[in-house]
Amino acid sequence: MTFESLIDEYSFEFLKNSSKLVLNMDKNPVISFVSPVYRAEKILDKLVEEIHLVMLEINATFEIVLVDDRSPDNSWEVMQRISGKFPEVKSIRLSRNFGQHPAIMAGLSHAKGEWVVVMDCDLQDQPKEALKLYRKAQEGFDVVLANRKNRKDGFFKKLSSKLFSVLYSYLTDTKFDSSAANFGIYNQKVIREVLQMNDAIKSFPLFVNWVGFKSTIVEVEHSERYSGASTYTLSKLLSLAFNTILSFSNKPLKLFVKFGLLMSLIAVLLGFYTLYKYSVGEIKVMGYSSLIVSIWFLSGTIITVVGVVGIYVGKIFDQSKNRPSYIIDTVYDNKI
Repeated sequence: MTFESLIDEYSFEFLKNSSKLVLNMDKNPVISFVSPVYRAEKILDKLVEEIHLVMLEINATFEIVLVDDRSPDNSWEVMQRISGKFPEVKSIRLSRNFGQHPAIMAGLSHAKGEWVVVMDCDLQDQPKEALKLYRKAQEGFDVVLANRKNRKDGFFKKLSSKLFSVLYSYLTDTKFDSSAANFGIYNQKVIREVLQMNDAIKSFPLFVNWVGFKSTIVEVEHSERYSGASTYTLSKLLSLAFNTILSFSNKPLKLFVKFGLLMSLIAVLLGFYTLYKYSVGEIKVMGYSSLIVSIWFLSGTIITVVGVVGIYVGKIFDQSKNRPSYIIDTVYDNKI
């Protein structure tokens, strides 16, 4: 069924009057779809089409919240056109490019549904899989995450995701699955708690992981990107991983303390060993080379430790400024 045939079969007047499909203004919807938008002008029509088809099967009131992260293409114009045609589609534009996760948080702040589906707009996460997530949530789960089997991402993105998962799990003493990202369905009470988190560095899946609640994972199909290419380069992914890990964990500082204690112990043992060798006459002149190597090694270690501490201090400074993680420029909300 195409989007045009969908409109022919379920006319706009029917959508306006049907409490089964479109949001009743006096009540909150059952499901809100939240999707950050960036360089997606050729994808948005298809995204909204597929969400409509899914909701015809679920047969519940819904809304779609699209957040333009100040995309340089014509995404905002497309969003306005779609919102003008479908009152259940709310379009939000940020004042500048803040990043994917702040854009998600902006969308969540406007999502009124009992359940909230968060998904990227590139259609690698398929809207039809939201039906599977919703049905699983009805079994009593507050969070149902999508496990993307047979990921269609590039090698470097899959590798960086895996490395991040391993490092984050180790440094925070938690279990984080790289195959589960933003795509999932979340009870509104989970979203309320996530929105309470005032961290300067935003990471929606890590917030969800931290707040807890009853959760499960469901396998879903993962598709090729519908149009265009991912804007996440390897350097951006590594930078995001680095900042996120340091924002969510102080374990690197603890590891450096342990490392410093270990180095001190080794230095003491080597000192005793050297004195012993000198006392029995095996060492005539103390080694210049070993002294220089030790100085350089310890100097490098000290600089590294000071650098890590400096990064943490910088993050404390950023947090103390208490700036908003996003600023909304425009909300286009064509309600009936």
